[in-house]
Amino acid sequence: MSYPDIGSHGVIGNLRTTALVCTDGTIDFFCFPRFDSPSVFLSLLDARRGGRFSIRPMDLAGTHTRQMYLPDTNVLLTRHMSAEGMIEVIDYMPVRKNGPQSALVRRVRCIRGTQRFEMRCEPRFDYGRADCEAHVGNDGNDSDSRDDGLRATFLIGASPGPMQLRSTVPLQVDPDGTGAVGTVGAVMDLKAGDEVGFVFECVIERPTDDEDLHAFLEASFTETVAYWQAWSARSSYRGRWREIVLRSALILKLLSSAEHGAIIGAATFGLPEHVGGVRNWDYRYCWIRDAAFTVHALLRLGYTEEADRFIGWAKGRADDDEDGARPQVLYAVDGSRVDGEIELDHLSGYRDSRPVRVGNAAATQLQLDVVGELVDAMYLADKHGPAPSIDVWRRLTARIDWLCEHWDQPDDGIWEMRGERRDFLSGRLLSWVALDRALRMSKRYARPAPVLRWVETRDAIASQIIDEFWHPGKQAFVQYRGGDTLDAVVLLMPMVKFIGSSDPRWLSTLDAVGRELSVDGLVARYTTADGVDADNLDGLHGQEGAFMACSFWYVECLATAGRVDEARLHFDKMLTYANHLGLYAEEIGRGGEHLGNFPQALTHLALISAALALDGALERGGAAS
Repeated sequence: MSYPDIGSHGVIGNLRTTALVCTDGTIDFFCFPRFDSPSVFLSLLDARRGGRFSIRPMDLAGTHTRQMYLPDTNVLLTRHMSAEGMIEVIDYMPVRKNGPQSALVRRVRCIRGTQRFEMRCEPRFDYGRADCEAHVGNDGNDSDSRDDGLRATFLIGASPGPMQLRSTVPLQVDPDGTGAVGTVGAVMDLKAGDEVGFVFECVIERPTDDEDLHAFLEASFTETVAYWQAWSARSSYRGRWREIVLRSALILKLLSSAEHGAIIGAATFGLPEHVGGVRNWDYRYCWIRDAAFTVHALLRLGYTEEADRFIGWAKGRADDDEDGARPQVLYAVDGSRVDGEIELDHLSGYRDSRPVRVGNAAATQLQLDVVGELVDAMYLADKHGPAPSIDVWRRLTARIDWLCEHWDQPDDGIWEMRGERRDFLSGRLLSWVALDRALRMSKRYARPAPVLRWVETRDAIASQIIDEFWHPGKQAFVQYRGGDTLDAVVLLMPMVKFIGSSDPRWLSTLDAVGRELSVDGLVARYTTADGVDADNLDGLHGQEGAFMACSFWYVECLATAGRVDEARLHFDKMLTYANHLGLYAEEIGRGGEHLGNFPQALTHLALISAALALDGALERGGAAS
């Protein structure tokens, strides 16, 4: 079956969950009610079983589509254009003042000419495992009820499903007569000025029966646009790349939970890092690492509320942890623990990329970098707000004390290797960050702490990195102690202030990254073999694409090292890999295609950081804008 490119999508959301909208007008990925809940539409991972919600012209010949976001919002506009006419589809998920409204809203407008359009809504609940039956009519049984076929309900077995569809035009079950009893459709002949609307909504959160659908469409649209534009207006960024930086910030906000304060890694699961391969992970959870980096990026743009909410969420995880010290690598959105992985064998996967996994086994890994990322986020948030409370400080102290005992051991690394544990640079570097930031906060607020022990541990970590991770032959810091391979995590060394950006050892390391991991500025996380069946250091077969976060880290490091012209050229090149809406997946393949889960928080936050660093370098150099 045919599958669209990963990059041919926009994303909409309501700060509880998200949906992907393809350029052809199909919603082919949607989980409900939370980011990490089972799917409702999943044709992106199985075109036959996954389910979809499509709105498209009946005659596709000569039709061209374009997508854009309404200015400074996450409201998506898809235009279908032909010689006969132009249709606009506006997609959004309401963000309303009067509380949650879990709904997908789709408004179809004819701008000029005439066109015949088709709508098909095919929910397939529980990752496509639940059989679904649709009924048109107010109570799901009587098609002659008072709404005259303007509402469809969906039954899972004998029980009502969680979602229903309301429409301003009559609906029909199994519109093609093929026996698809779980499919609802409508055909529309639209002329200039006509508008129709569809609301796929949570049954228990729907507006009251006396709220007119047309009124809901207008009110929800106005409030949602106003919300996003007001949020965008709070950005303090005034640099050269305002549009792409703001779009990245809007994506980071879209991946945050208003209810819980968690920030997820990406909107999707199962999208491959290598098409046809096994590198298919579930990123719909809150990684301490990614969320902490996101907080840093948003704080630098003037957004403090998200940092406060995440720190509050992280405090709750410290309360829950039995050992009171080491946090889990990742958590569910509500803060509960993630238990392993499940393979959904009934799904074919994106372009036969299997297995399709939900859950993530990395949750139980040992990643020493996690404490450093969390403490650094608290340190940065602290600079923009009140001092940490006594209780928060005590929890932080417990984590640092644990780290003093455990930092010098093999771990699974920041990239969640599934091979053998090693003494990875990432664990050492971020452990140093944890001690350094904790010492700074202790001094600033005169908080009780075993300062001498912390200083001795911090210095011991630094000495080990300098002496035992330095490879004289390569003139570079390497991926793990005793190894000779490079890892793009080394790019964090000057960014976290471990080493000066003009230090000779750092400059030669930066050159080594350019030689061994970078191809025209596209940077790999680490080296993987070319053969699909080859064994790799990470314990997996096959290769992956260039990692976009590392590519933007490389730009930032070039800028701060004084190689500003080179940094700007690479940054501009990186911008060409964005999709048509300015969105990025996790990786870029050899043909420039998007790979991995989409959109990816780590990529967008690294873009923001690179833009800020490059702005600063250009200003210091007196370069013209």
